[in-house]
Amino acid sequence: MHATPPRKRLARRLTAGAAVLAATAGVLAAAPAGAAPSHDRDRDHGRGDGHRHGRTVDVQLLSFNDLHGNLEPPQGSSGTVTETQKDGTKKVIPAGGVEYLADALRTARKGHEYSITAAAGDMIGASPLMTGLFHDEPTIEALNKLKLDVTSVGNHEFDEGRAELLRMQRGGCHPKDGCFEKGKTFKGADFPYLAANVTDEKTGRPILKPYTIWRHKGVKIGIIGLTLKGTPDVVTAEGVKGLKFADEVATIDKYAKELDRKGVKAIVTLVHEGGMPASGSYNDNCDTPGAGAGISGPIVDIAKKVTPKVDAFVTGHTHQAYACTIPDPAGNPRTVTSAASFGRLYTDTKLTYDRRTRDIVRTPVARPRATNHVVDRDRPKAADMTSLIARWNALAAPIANRPVGYISADINGRGSDAYEKPLGDVIADSQLEALAPADKGGAQIAFMNPGGIRSDLAYKAAGAEGDGVVTYGKAFTVQPFTNMMQTADLTGAQLISVLQQQVSGTVNGPQPKILQVSKGLTYTLDLTKSGADRIVTSSVKLNGTPIDPAKTYRVAANEFLMGGGDGFATFKEAKNKRVGASDLDVFLAYLSAHSSKNAPLDPPKAERITVVK
Repeated sequence: MHATPPRKRLARRLTAGAAVLAATAGVLAAAPAGAAPSHDRDRDHGRGDGHRHGRTVDVQLLSFNDLHGNLEPPQGSSGTVTETQKDGTKKVIPAGGVEYLADALRTARKGHEYSITAAAGDMIGASPLMTGLFHDEPTIEALNKLKLDVTSVGNHEFDEGRAELLRMQRGGCHPKDGCFEKGKTFKGADFPYLAANVTDEKTGRPILKPYTIWRHKGVKIGIIGLTLKGTPDVVTAEGVKGLKFADEVATIDKYAKELDRKGVKAIVTLVHEGGMPASGSYNDNCDTPGAGAGISGPIVDIAKKVTPKVDAFVTGHTHQAYACTIPDPAGNPRTVTSAASFGRLYTDTKLTYDRRTRDIVRTPVARPRATNHVVDRDRPKAADMTSLIARWNALAAPIANRPVGYISADINGRGSDAYEKPLGDVIADSQLEALAPADKGGAQIAFMNPGGIRSDLAYKAAGAEGDGVVTYGKAFTVQPFTNMMQTADLTGAQLISVLQQQVSGTVNGPQPKILQVSKGLTYTLDLTKSGADRIVTSSVKLNGTPIDPAKTYRVAANEFLMGGGDGFATFKEAKNKRVGASDLDVFLAYLSAHSSKNAPLDPPKAERITVVK
């Protein structure tokens, strides 16, 4: 799972860059907001009840999740997948990019009259600059071209709040920034966003449709969509203001029963919650008996408890790849899939629809079969996506291509499997340096949430020669939220409590959320122990001196963490808070101050957290 603080101050950067954009591209123009009609009818993909001659028909379910606006190939290790070879060795394959995803999906659909394309949330939010600069309108346009049939909301769909999510669905120009292309009004999504468990806390009604019904030549499949109930824990309070997020199992059961009453027996659920597979390779068999197989995490309990009326799950949120079978409460096989993230994979699930029972056949012999496929970059690019990317890149170029620093090699962040990430050290140091001066907050320690590091800093761009230049666009991709930094007082006891919350509590689950720490703070993480004991309290030191539980320390962190995000409740107890610059601004300032073409920034050694296994 990952932290998800929202981007709040994009309008300010857009305003600052508007003159440049207008002079260069001549396309920024304000326009009154419009609205497209909402999706208030079931989607019908055919007429009549033809093809009655066969009792069963195969329905293709193509799915993906957690695109996060990655229209261009993701940079660094975020743009690769690992494949296990026949001899047991591992192969790393460059993957992702909507030009290739479009070709992959269009190719997969050929020969399949009954084909559904669905997604499990986080299509937008935490996006690279090329789409994030324009409030993810380019991503919705690309998904329309992909012929996406339906998606659930994810936690990132709430990064900019309910009103902006509704604009993504219905269309209209941005209320503050207007229309981004002269003479064009944003149309909104051609597909329905589903939010079954997200309700208005005053009315109790879902803010979007809870489900849709896919129809084609007599075949009817109900699709329920929802996000994780813990969304408020991974989004700032402003992003989910006035909303309630209900339990996943209770919500799915409720709407599965409603669909069943309507005569819709075949049901698929899109849920933005996931698990952790035993293997890191996308193609390892999740159902192989023995040690090292299967998945763990929240989705397992959900899949085991949800009514047998649901025939398949498409999941997301954890950015992992798996295609597993988990028996439903009646003991029948049910597929649970996830296609990693960033458009690097897609899942192809075969559903056998029985016209007589109007349900999906799920017996041990005839059951849904799911396979993940790599969106490799050896395939042709979809020309319409190439054109879309070029158009939006032209608008963003004056801001995106500005050099802001230099690196001597890849500095891994999102793509690092280590608890202490090299890029995490850089970001935490940038925050400490910016807020250490007495007039800026007097920070002694800085903490960075790992989920807020959205990418690596790659030495070269995808498909380009290495040059070590860090552009504004690359930096934005790493830190896209522009959360405001805060400095506050925490006692030594509270500091240790924060560290213990990394490895204890129900929010953080089986995968610890290890905070990235600034230079000077060191401690030992002992994984041979359990819970809070994994933090060796006697090892927690600042500049070599043990942390004094009774002493007060000035701590810097972004507003998401300071608000208790990701389950770090102790941050909410901090006193004497002072607001500083945005996390992106301090990151940019650090890159500028500590690197040049002749003296690029080297990857740090990442020696602050000693891990015992």
